[in-house]
Amino acid sequence: MEEEAKGPDQDNMERSLDFLRLFFCDTEMAGLRITNLQSAAKPQVQLRIKTSQTPGERLSQSKSMVLQESDLPPKPISRHRRNQSQHNVLGGAAVSEPSVELKGENLNVAKISECGKKQRKNWTLFWTVLTSDQLLFYKDRQQESVLKAGSKADVVQMCGAVVEWTTEKSSRKNVFQITTNTGSEYLLQADSNSIANKWYNAIRKAVASSTKADGGFHLRRSNSTEFLPRHSSLPGHGSASPNTKQHNPVHRRSINMFSSSKLKHSASDSADKNGVKNRLKKFISRRPSMKTLQEKGLIKDRVFGCHLLTLCEREGTTVPKFVQICLDAVDKRGLEVDGIYRVSGNLATIQKLRFIVDEEEDLDLDHSQWEDVHVVTGALKMFFRELPEPLFPFKFFQPFVEAIKIKDQKQKVQAVKKLIQQLPKPNHDTMKLLFSHLHRVLACSRKNLMSTQGIGIVFGPTLMWPELDAGNMAFNMVYQNQIVEFILIESREIFNLDKK
Repeated sequence: MEEEAKGPDQDNMERSLDFLRLFFCDTEMAGLRITNLQSAAKPQVQLRIKTSQTPGERLSQSKSMVLQESDLPPKPISRHRRNQSQHNVLGGAAVSEPSVELKGENLNVAKISECGKKQRKNWTLFWTVLTSDQLLFYKDRQQESVLKAGSKADVVQMCGAVVEWTTEKSSRKNVFQITTNTGSEYLLQADSNSIANKWYNAIRKAVASSTKADGGFHLRRSNSTEFLPRHSSLPGHGSASPNTKQHNPVHRRSINMFSSSKLKHSASDSADKNGVKNRLKKFISRRPSMKTLQEKGLIKDRVFGCHLLTLCEREGTTVPKFVQICLDAVDKRGLEVDGIYRVSGNLATIQKLRFIVDEEEDLDLDHSQWEDVHVVTGALKMFFRELPEPLFPFKFFQPFVEAIKIKDQKQKVQAVKKLIQQLPKPNHDTMKLLFSHLHRVLACSRKNLMSTQGIGIVFGPTLMWPELDAGNMAFNMVYQNQIVEFILIESREIFNLDKK
């Protein structure tokens, strides 16, 4: 009875399988075992292909109804963030890259350009934070939590930026440069190579994602108005066709801001520099001579800096009038002043006195503005220092040095006296007047505290110096002081001051 009960069920099963064979049409698909039907009948059910073949051939063509994994329909991908990593997408399906963010780390940062204008490189340690589209610089880690409330730290926009390693901008190791779309340039450095590579790759990915999300951003060089090509390290920008340029109107205004003259440093700059040089050369070549300007009255003959012989010929004297006026003023009210000729006067007042003398204005040293006698003595010393050729002419420098080396006193006096008598008339007369005045200053040494050594130190470098200083300045200064001191001591004999 049990076998008769099972017979109809098995026949129904075979008819159902025949129906499935006709539905799929494909003999291979018709031979697949259907797992749902397997649970309905305990014995393994096979599909027979009913043809005109023999029973043995039909059994050999039986196919399993188990579905293969490759034929299963793809499972839907969960969009939940937590489950994204649990699914493998087959067939090359694209998955959006997650944004790269670095929470924070200490990096050395130097800003070398601000909107194309170069700045002095100054390395500073910043707490650096990278977001999806910005690079933030904080002074320290605590500042990050404080500024999150409302204010902002130093921000570098990643959209349209260019990141590249550099060895020319700094001697430090592990340095890479970020150039923003506004022309600003930053140098970032880390002592560790791994840290530097980590930040370099993260910033590259942030630039790529933010630039791609913004639809592309045309860059300009920091020192030019031409467009920058996309950096080869940025994915999706290396093969851009020149015929597919698209200008984003949103950023057109910000781009045009940097087309000002401050950023236009191109090949025309070198041409402009050459033009300026040529114009300067022409101007200098056409410049009139000093004599022409003097004849036209544009340049007046000055007292300070004028050759002694020329000045005396112009004034018709053998002693410059300015020297005579100054010596008379000191004789009148300065012989007993403490530190006369040693103490310096007010330089601004001395320059004012010099200007009046050069402009040939009437000079009255008895005026209240010249009441400080140190101003008068300072102007007199400046006059002698600015002579094109000193009071002791260049060709007499070495002979005076040789004469002062003579050990015999009488021979030394005669040698120095002979040299002074050989001087040009203006030099001789001016020297005689000056040393006779200094002899009177020395006579009041108890009150003005000036000695022969002090006067020699003051007037030695002022009255004589070599034409070519061969690096023996200290050596020459010793002889300068000794010569002036010796002439001052022997001035009566040398200049015959006792004779009327």
